[in-house]
Amino acid sequence: MEKSKNRTGILTGAVLKNIACFTMFIDHFFAVLVYNYMSLHPVNGAWDPQIEKVYRIGRDIGRISFVLFTYLIVEGFVHTRSRARYLLRLFLFALLSEIPFDLAFSGTVADWSGQNVYWTLFLGVLTLTMWEYLGRHCGFCARAAQVAILVLSCAAAFLFSADYRFMGIWLIFVLYQTRGRSLVLQVLAAGLVMFFGTWGANCIRYVGTYTMVYLLRFSLRELYGLFAFALIALYNGERGRQMPKPFYYGFYPVHLLILYGVARMFKLM
Repeated sequence: MEKSKNRTGILTGAVLKNIACFTMFIDHFFAVLVYNYMSLHPVNGAWDPQIEKVYRIGRDIGRISFVLFTYLIVEGFVHTRSRARYLLRLFLFALLSEIPFDLAFSGTVADWSGQNVYWTLFLGVLTLTMWEYLGRHCGFCARAAQVAILVLSCAAAFLFSADYRFMGIWLIFVLYQTRGRSLVLQVLAAGLVMFFGTWGANCIRYVGTYTMVYLLRFSLRELYGLFAFALIALYNGERGRQMPKPFYYGFYPVHLLILYGVARMFKLM
């Protein structure tokens, strides 16, 4: 794969990480605090329409964060000195983040209906690792083995209810495959995966509950994440001055615990 070098731009990897964390916080602020407030304080039996408008805007801004994180996870995969340690960190933080994730989004210590996004990132990086390994060592049957690994990872993400389901795995994969290509190609590939991946997963999950047309319109909201490419276009390929690595890995579970604590403080859960 072509490396990100000799790029012109004003944003470093550190800036992209900080923006990803900030937009993720916005998303979860609305998903945890504002969502529960609207649910507990309905107007005429429904969400307050004025608050709901702001809520939708906040969640739409949050779509940017996942695209940035998947882009950066691919950059990390390419540049890391040890794929094994990279995978181990993602796995450990997936374990550490599960209880904070469940508390923030369901108010319980264990909720098997959904798993945190670190599991998606872990499966995505594991898929890329196996894809490269099989390509180097499996000879003529490499492509069939690679496709099998990709399909199995997508199935695991869906069955395990990892955040973003199989769309997340596909997005990591296509950003890896289009790395170093034109921005237009990256946006097109990511947009197709984000829309059809989200719509497909929702159709499987909610078959018989919602119409396919409703789920199609609902899935279009995921495309707000494409605004992330306006920032990626300004990426200069440099690491930049970053916070210590534990800060970025720990930001996810810590901010979820804080949001849960605030929700409990104001009796929203």
